[in-house]
Amino acid sequence: MADATPDFKELCFQAREGLLSWEKIRELSNHPGIPPESKANIMLALRHLEDCRMRLGKAIQAYDGGTSVYPR
Repeated sequence: MADATPDFKELCFQAREGLLSWEKIRELSNHPGIPPESKANIMLALRHLEDCRMRLGKAIQAYDGGTSVYPR
């Protein structure tokens, strides 16, 4: 019986895809009446999501021996 568990790379790609849905978070920064500190924290949250996506790509790249993940 074959193992149905996705491999490491596939799990990373799936996680990266999930991180692409940050538009709802970006919309929060345009909500009327939010204080500047709230907007700043929302922008930091977005940067952290972008960084997380990039670092998952770097994990895939290291797993592949340095090959870029961009062709996918």
